[in-house]
Amino acid sequence: MTEMPPEPRYDVIAIGNAIVDVMAPCRDELIEELGLNRGGMTLVDAARAEELYAAMGPAREISGGSAANTLAGMAMLGAECAFIGQVADDQLGAVFQHDIRAVGIDYDTPARAGDPPTARCLIFVTPDGERTMNTFLGASQFLPPAALDDAVIASAGILYLEGYLWDPEEPRRAMRRAIEVAREAGRKVAFTASESFVIDRHGADFRALMNEGQIDILFVNEHELASLTGENDFETGVARVSAKVPVLVATRSARGAIAIAHGERAEVAAEPVARVVDTTGAGDLFAAGFLTGYARGEGLERCLRMGAICAAEIIGHYGARPEADLAALVEEKLG
Repeated sequence: MTEMPPEPRYDVIAIGNAIVDVMAPCRDELIEELGLNRGGMTLVDAARAEELYAAMGPAREISGGSAANTLAGMAMLGAECAFIGQVADDQLGAVFQHDIRAVGIDYDTPARAGDPPTARCLIFVTPDGERTMNTFLGASQFLPPAALDDAVIASAGILYLEGYLWDPEEPRRAMRRAIEVAREAGRKVAFTASESFVIDRHGADFRALMNEGQIDILFVNEHELASLTGENDFETGVARVSAKVPVLVATRSARGAIAIAHGERAEVAAEPVARVVDTTGAGDLFAAGFLTGYARGEGLERCLRMGAICAAEIIGHYGARPEADLAALVEEKLG
C-alpha cells in the first residue's frame, strides 16, 4: 500500500528569478531607435543595462520576476506560498526581500555578497500597452543547489518552476534537484515555459522532462507552444503536448485560454478590460489564478476563469503586481 504524502504546509513553492522591474512609458519610435525586440524579452549585460536605463524616461521600481509575480497573486487569493530566488546584498536586493515578504510570501534565501548586483528588468511600455523587456539577470543567475531546503520543498503541494531560470547553469542544477525532491515526496511539479527564446535554447531539456513524466502542469502561451512542438497550428500543438503532461494550460492573449487535464478540456474567453495599459505579468497572474484554483481542487473551467480575472486586473495598470483585491474580484465575478 502506497503511503500518502502528508498535508502540505504550502500550496506552492516557486523557484525563479529575483528581479526588480524598472518600468517607464515610451514613444513607439524609441523602441526602434534603441534596437529593441518589441514585445519580447532580451537578456542584456551590465553595460547595455546602463545604456538603456539612461534612455528611459521617469521610471517606477516594482519588485518582479515571473514566478515571484505568480506567488504575489496567489498570496492575495489566500494561498500559502514560499519563494526561492537569489538577490545580492545591495539596495535592490533589500527592496525585493521587503516586497515579497510584505505580501505574505515566505522567503529565506540568503543574499549573496559582492558582484554581480541584484537582477533588474528594464521595461519600455509603448502607448498600446505592449511591454518590451530587457533583463540583466545579475545575482539571480547564481542560485546554488545548496540554497535549497529539501524539507521545505517537500512540504509544498506544488513545486512551480520558472523557465527563464533554466538558462544559467547553476540555478538549472538547483531546479533539477528540486524536481527530484518534489517527486520523491509525492508532490506535483508545475513548469512555465516563460519565453520562446528559452525553448529555442533548452527545448530538448523541456521535451525530455515531459517525456520522462517529470512535469505535471505545464503553462505555455501559443507562441511558446509552437516553439516547443514545431507546429504552427495551435490545435496540433495542443494535441501533441497534452498527450505528454497530465495538465496543459495554454493562453492566447485576447482569444482566451484552454486547459486539458487528464483528457478533459475547458476553454474560457479573455475577461473584458476597459483599457490595456501594460501587459507585463499577464501570464504570471493567469498562472496565479489557475494554480490557486487547482490547489483548492476547483473544476478546470473555474481555474481558467480565475486565471483570466487575475490577468485582466494586471493589464489595466503599470506593473506586474496586483493593485486591486484579487480575492474580492474573483468573488464578485464567480461567487
